[in-house]
Amino acid sequence: MENLLSSGHTACTGCGELLGARLVINAAGRNTIVANATGCLEVTTSRYPESAWEVPWIHSLFENTAAVASGIEAALKASGRKAGVNVISQGGDGAIADIGLGAVSGALERGHDVLHVCYDNEAYMNTGVQRSGMTSYDAHTTTSPRGKVSMGNPTRKKDLPAIAVAHGVTYVATASVGYARDLERKVKKAISLPGPKFLLIHVPCPLGWGYESSRTIELAKLAHQTGLFPIYEIENGVVTRVMKISKPLPVEEYLKPQVRFRHLFANEAGAAELAKIQAIADENIKHFDLVTKAAGTAAATTA
Repeated sequence: MENLLSSGHTACTGCGELLGARLVINAAGRNTIVANATGCLEVTTSRYPESAWEVPWIHSLFENTAAVASGIEAALKASGRKAGVNVISQGGDGAIADIGLGAVSGALERGHDVLHVCYDNEAYMNTGVQRSGMTSYDAHTTTSPRGKVSMGNPTRKKDLPAIAVAHGVTYVATASVGYARDLERKVKKAISLPGPKFLLIHVPCPLGWGYESSRTIELAKLAHQTGLFPIYEIENGVVTRVMKISKPLPVEEYLKPQVRFRHLFANEAGAAELAKIQAIADENIKHFDLVTKAAGTAAATTA
């Protein structure tokens, strides 16, 4: 596979977002135009006068990435050059789930033939690890500190795929850098379909989460194997495929290696919060029917 996100970028060692972006762009192929929001992915790959991108790539603002991608798609159609060209709108969770959500909603509503990708590292990492709408429950960030009054982030992650589904999008999926082949398959499937598509990719962040950089893939897999990040596909509003779990792991196995959750293991109050997080995982497992039952279940991939 041709590498369309080259070496020489300035991302942290073990950066899940850069790995996710490389998997996406390589799967999409050279005939791709990218609109990229401000954030870690932008600043680490496009330091003037250099670029790590081997495809046409445009840096947009936090709030208008999907609008820029919509304009690219419309211009290609108007000039008769859209056939065979993929348009991707991408950014971190701050840009896609929060600041730029209105533009994403507009693009989905209008039906532009664009693949929207959110790289979910669960905070505003580029500007100092501030809380985003995708920050995990009870996680410590610089704007949701742990302490006597607060155990960390008091809210659950925004259900971004459900928001996309509510727009009548043909294809919505979640993926993880822990499962590269699954991620690549979903990108290829998405770009083969007409109209707007949405892909949420879980991308662990060594700096913001506080773990050894060599453990990125391990933690990505643990997020799924505990049920905290379910991996699935939704087509025309119906869940058509889920990545099954043979035996769900306790959430502590995912949380304990991360500094942002270490306060949960300090006292009895933390133990009570761990039970709440386990309940979130159990809810996901039940809702998406994640646990493998009999051998040979239909259209299921086992983790």
